[in-house]
Amino acid sequence: MRDEALVRPGFRERVEELVRARWHEPVIVLRLGDTDLGFAVPGRRLDGTVKGKRLVRRFFWNILRGLGGAVLYVLYLANGSGGGGKTGHPFQREIRVSGPADAQALALVDRLRGASGPWLACSPSGVAVVETGPTYADPADAPPPRILWEARKPEAPELSFRKSTLTWPDGSTFRFPLHGRAEERHLRKFLEFPDVVHWDGKP
Repeated sequence: MRDEALVRPGFRERVEELVRARWHEPVIVLRLGDTDLGFAVPGRRLDGTVKGKRLVRRFFWNILRGLGGAVLYVLYLANGSGGGGKTGHPFQREIRVSGPADAQALALVDRLRGASGPWLACSPSGVAVVETGPTYADPADAPPPRILWEARKPEAPELSFRKSTLTWPDGSTFRFPLHGRAEERHLRKFLEFPDVVHWDGKP
């Protein structure tokens, strides 16, 4: 129920209407989850920032991050979470963006970072990221949705719903996180094993 409460009815429909009118195609719209992504791209730090920039700010942030992480990790172990199983640092980022230097995927993910209500909109010929702002508010009081990034074939990346992955011609990838089980259930309305997509919904 928590996921549904954080995405109020009306936001998905507004994004669908925007992209359908723009592309004149059926669309599948999914609320994206955590945008605190991990990067494995030469020239980028783990958090996606460009190496060699914001050095002073980075220095102080690393100190605070290290202290906070140490405290949380001690509590994590004290609560028994590390006993007998796999342990992980609470601030460890999952790698979701990978590729060569100047990866094509960066054009999307750089626009995504900082978005407060990002949605992934997909059609048979295109992919877009749309921002609605926070989705726990009343949609009637929200600003109009706006497109942060879009690509149409042949420039659009290859999409795999099953793997939750976008792949570009240079081999770079973005494994997009969905906003909980509500989005997974919505996506299942359109998918048939193994990789059949019913753009207008399953018959």
